Amino acid sequence: MLGKHPLVAPLGGVLTRLLEWPVAAQQQARRNAMVAATACTQRRIEREEVADFLHAHTRPADSTPASADVHTDSVAAATTTHVPTRAHG
Repeated sequence: MLGKHPLVAPLGGVLTRLLEWPVAAQQQARRNAMVAATACTQRRIEREEVADFLHAHTRPADSTPASADVHTDSVAAATTTHVPTRAHG
């Protein structure tokens, strides 16, 4: 008797969608999580590649030749001038 009522048919579609909603929402959430995890993994790989590149192309501070320090000190000494001050009386 309920199947022949004029309001049952429109409500049937709504009820079906309401019953299917949790499953569809869960599936969409899983898809979103997989896409986000893939993007995060790609960014992590890129960061590691950049870090490896920079590490390979960075000169350590200890490898500076000793002659460079002497040159820097002599240039600093040559450019520094001492101006005597007079006492005002």
